[in-house]
Amino acid sequence: MYRARTRDIEVEVEPYYLEEQSDPDDSRYVWGYRIVISNHSDLTVRLMHRYWHITDQNGIVDEVEGPGVVGEQPRLQPGDTFEYSSGCPLDTPSGMMFGHYQMETDEGETFIVTIPAFSLDSPGLMRVLN
Repeated sequence: MYRARTRDIEVEVEPYYLEEQSDPDDSRYVWGYRIVISNHSDLTVRLMHRYWHITDQNGIVDEVEGPGVVGEQPRLQPGDTFEYSSGCPLDTPSGMMFGHYQMETDEGETFIVTIPAFSLDSPGLMRVLN
């Protein structure tokens, strides 16, 4: 589990490899990830926008952005959580993702909430530490 906390908004990420959707012989590797956003602040916030920075093991970068997440712009009151799952295909057996959400308070203030960096590693992949 990967975690980051910005202005008392916590983002937890749990990535997992989707073997049934992957086809290594065709250079297709797919991961799912579950995200839990928890509002520990005293403010009500709405998730307005998302940004992802995705890097494969060859250093190729893909940036993805758009309104909300999974077709929603969830509103979180103090103490609320929002959970969703999504996925990411790569052409390589490993990679890394990080990003941020743009949040907006009921008063109209916008701010950025960090999504922690997390690795995407195929099962059985031998890691080399430099």
